[in-house]
Amino acid sequence: MTLKLPAISSPPEQSSAQIKMVTPAEQGNFICRRCGNCCRWPGYVRLSAAEVEQIAAFLQLEVEEFTARYTILTKDRRNLSLKELESGSCIFLDNTEPASCLIETVKPRQCRQFPLNWNFPGWENECNGEFGRE
Repeated sequence: MTLKLPAISSPPEQSSAQIKMVTPAEQGNFICRRCGNCCRWPGYVRLSAAEVEQIAAFLQLEVEEFTARYTILTKDRRNLSLKELESGSCIFLDNTEPASCLIETVKPRQCRQFPLNWNFPGWENECNGEFGRE
């Protein structure tokens, strides 16, 4: 599947999600190495109404067209979530090296907060990022 998206100007709750307790020294000091493994984990990427509008505008789509093409209704029928590919990967993951997000400048808060506010079982073994060193 090939998406035609505008150029990206800056670099790039699911049922199995867990909260990791992060020490105050680590808070905000996570260094993403752009491995993309967090984006390959299957599960919901829940969207707020504001995020739906921001992503639709970024993609130059009407909200209705964006929601029809790129979202699903969660099983609890309370949220929209980004669609995922058959592999479980996010529909907006660009698998180049390093991995990047095709909607980086407007990516959902859930994605921006990985792994500090949400993560998945065993994420430490999958993620190439690290805390506190640069």
